[in-house]
Amino acid sequence: MEGAQSEPFYRVSPLLQSWALSQVAGTTVFLKCENVQPSGSFKIRGIGHFCQEMARKGYRHLVCSSGGNAGIAAAYSARRLGLPATIVLPEATSQQVVRRLQGEGAEVLLAGKVWDDANLRAEELAQRDGWVNVPPFDHPLIWEGNASLVRELQASLGAPPGAVVLAVGGGGLLAGVAAGLLEVGWQHVPIIAMETRGAHSFHAALEAGRLVTLPDITSVAKSLGAKTVTAQALVCARQCHILSQVVEDAEAVSAVQRFLDDERMLVEPACGAALAAIYSGLVGQLQAEGRLCPSLASIVVIVCGGNNINSQQLQALQTQLGQSGGSRAV
Repeated sequence: MEGAQSEPFYRVSPLLQSWALSQVAGTTVFLKCENVQPSGSFKIRGIGHFCQEMARKGYRHLVCSSGGNAGIAAAYSARRLGLPATIVLPEATSQQVVRRLQGEGAEVLLAGKVWDDANLRAEELAQRDGWVNVPPFDHPLIWEGNASLVRELQASLGAPPGAVVLAVGGGGLLAGVAAGLLEVGWQHVPIIAMETRGAHSFHAALEAGRLVTLPDITSVAKSLGAKTVTAQALVCARQCHILSQVVEDAEAVSAVQRFLDDERMLVEPACGAALAAIYSGLVGQLQAEGRLCPSLASIVVIVCGGNNINSQQLQALQTQLGQSGGSRAV
């Protein structure tokens, strides 16, 4: 138990140069492969850190609302800490994710249509004695844990990259990366913040100049499905150079297929949103518009991973969006 509280639960993830994406982007593209984390996504960084701190404070039961990835990170952390966990998921969550959670020893409850509904149930449960709610993205400890990713980039690259590309759901990864960039003195590095239309709560907030709650999540990228982004995301937009971009579901899913073909790695559409910055030519467009330097030393794409995908689900998404399988240009 003592060791479980001190050693981080995440691993230093590989930073791989991608020949295929570099060809598309016209500059060196590095992939920060968070898809190989023990929980299958970057979420273990922040959530593992949070759970370890709560265990030190004496909490005896973890409860977490999730679209899948945060819940798996919380369940994995609970197992490492020897604590029970209850994970609350939207009713439409895949059986694949439910089985994975049960395999980690967690109790699984299904509540509501979207993550926001599941979160209300989790907050109710967390009122019980000795229980603590594990926030999927909205807490300083989560951002602190996610900032570790940037320290690894600094150790690997030495010099700052020309841009960092990431996907935004609730904003926990964005907040962590922004904190990390500030910590290592790289706050001038542009962050290209990618969302899919129908899960674009950060983009909507930036346009309005305040937090906006989307009426519903209509995107197929369910892991990006927070109807309201964390308020910290707007703070980050003042502290760092953030370029908020929205792609269509079809572009995100097409990026998933192309990435599978190019790199032999299957990620979920939420991650496809980040990859679409390269595959759909958005980076080049931002350069042409003068919003991004025309000659970038390198681009780092955070491959956030995700558990809500298998070959059958990818084919179903492609059918739904009128795409055929196999590599195709957007």
